[in-house]
Amino acid sequence: MGRHLHFDCFSGISGDMVLGALVSAGLSWTELVNDLKRLKLKGYQLRRREVQRGALHAIKVDVVIQQGFRQPLPLSRIRQILSASTLPGPVKERSQSVFDLLTEAESLAHRVPIKDVHFHEVGVMDSFLDVVGGILGCYLLNVTRVTSSAINVGSGSIETSHGLLPVPGPAVSALVKGIPIYSEGPRCELSTPTGVALIRTLASEFGPLPTMNTAAVGYGAGDRNPEGWPNALRVFLQDESAPPTRRTEQVIQIETNLDDLNPQTYEHVMEQMFAVGAMDVALVPVVMKKSRPGVIVSCLAKRDQIDAILEILFQETSTLGVRLQEMTRQVLPRRFASVMIHGGTVRLKVADIGAGWGKASPEYRDCKKIATRTGRPLKAVMEDALLAYRQGLGKTTPAIMRGRA
Repeated sequence: MGRHLHFDCFSGISGDMVLGALVSAGLSWTELVNDLKRLKLKGYQLRRREVQRGALHAIKVDVVIQQGFRQPLPLSRIRQILSASTLPGPVKERSQSVFDLLTEAESLAHRVPIKDVHFHEVGVMDSFLDVVGGILGCYLLNVTRVTSSAINVGSGSIETSHGLLPVPGPAVSALVKGIPIYSEGPRCELSTPTGVALIRTLASEFGPLPTMNTAAVGYGAGDRNPEGWPNALRVFLQDESAPPTRRTEQVIQIETNLDDLNPQTYEHVMEQMFAVGAMDVALVPVVMKKSRPGVIVSCLAKRDQIDAILEILFQETSTLGVRLQEMTRQVLPRRFASVMIHGGTVRLKVADIGAGWGKASPEYRDCKKIATRTGRPLKAVMEDALLAYRQGLGKTTPAIMRGRA
């Protein structure tokens, strides 16, 4: 049996906040500290303390660096360290995915090739423990499903080695593409690249708090303690009664028939609908009255997205009426994984079928970007991504995290 973990990022997310929240929710401190030694890193000490952030009591985890690496580390060296560790396979794989995302984000932010991205001597030690500790913590808690709220990224500006930058910074801005974000509270940075890369790797869904029978609630504190603001990450932990297979959810199907719309308009309409949260949009060719060729625009959405989608259909098309039908659908648990291939990083959507079996699909946009940049066929890029993923996992695809053997 696995567990469901929900991240409530009302004050953003960072690596130390994730560690603190997991410990607060019941993760064994002794087990976490001892198992992190399997990473075979020296020159650090982990400390935990109880703090108050606003009106909330939270756990703050500090990584005290006594001696960092002697020189900056490229991604290849990080992979070697993870590979040489005695950590469980799923922890290695998920941790590698986080570092792949961080490297790609830094590459985009600073306009340098991925091979030239290096992690600073002391900072990489901190990042190693935050990243591996967060992934390991979920593994030790036997978390098999992770969801998250929208992420509060903060506001204002931050002082960096590259000068004054707006919040969110370039790396966080690259990492949050496709993730719901917002800005609220004090004018400071609330979400760090490490925190966002962690949640992007772990979470299969982003949205409001789902219905849960909560077994534990945890609060992890960030470094900052703004006056009057609870700077903490909250997590809800639920014991699952059965392994995560298919789950049922309610969706709304929105449809309208069109026979007089300029075909060039359809692409714009679809992009607009996806931008406001449509789960899927399809164009179905049909023959309408008087044998006129037409198109059914069909969309799946959650109930709170209906008004925004209707507004697009009524403003952007010639329709005078729209059909709405509530439907039940069953979906497989899913997550994102990242692999490195020739030309860059490709994310894959991975679904767990059950009994240790799964299926993966490369993200089209990532593959298209690499194909355009390298001149390679798109089909070959997608095949390379699937091959790299399968070689990393063996013959089976694990769920988000498997329990310990």
